[in-house]
Amino acid sequence: MGTPLRQPANVIDFVSRRNHFRAQQRVIRLAPELDGLEMIYRLASDDEALYGMPVLAWALKENGEPIGMVPWMDKLTPCQQLDDPEYGRFVGYRDPETNELFDTPPDYKIQELQQASLYYDYEACDEVTQIQQIPDTQGTHALCMDEEGAPWLLKQVHGWRLFSDGSIDALLVDEDLVEDTPILLNDNCIYSANTRHGALYYFQRNIANRIKQQDAETLEALAMMVNEAP
Repeated sequence: MGTPLRQPANVIDFVSRRNHFRAQQRVIRLAPELDGLEMIYRLASDDEALYGMPVLAWALKENGEPIGMVPWMDKLTPCQQLDDPEYGRFVGYRDPETNELFDTPPDYKIQELQQASLYYDYEACDEVTQIQQIPDTQGTHALCMDEEGAPWLLKQVHGWRLFSDGSIDALLVDEDLVEDTPILLNDNCIYSANTRHGALYYFQRNIANRIKQQDAETLEALAMMVNEAP
């Protein structure tokens, strides 16, 4: 009886492919949105209605894809990733002045991102380093929670910091360290939120004000959201 012939195995390095894909999705540059452009989304509870939310910044990925970014739930999130029927599903972008709807960031923002990424061409290194920070111009607030049972802290977000691994962290203020006002992003009282807080949820200014005013309906919705979070 002859020996069965074995076909040479086609070895696929899934780890390398996965790491390459993640690197291509990494954000390498941010540009603040200063003209009031919005992200439009839809909720399953009212499929006929469209809702608007200001775009906080535009981002450029390693693969060259430009995307809009909004503070959503627990991080600064690409608009295209919003695909939850309950909390929001991305539809597109809108210019409130002209009421024009469009699918991709405006050309002038894409060019700004591309040119800036070419000018600030950082060399890759193993150590995670800060490569950019931008101010928050929308009054975003962070609900900060630490160990279980500790009180929530509602703090204004003063800016956002981009790191070389593509992660983006909110910049908050340690009130005990404030020496000068107005507060600037390089002041000693500024810190990265994820270095101190175990859990974070981000809100627009109007929602944050309702929380400060102890609005019962808002607090009830907030409690449900936090309890349902993984």
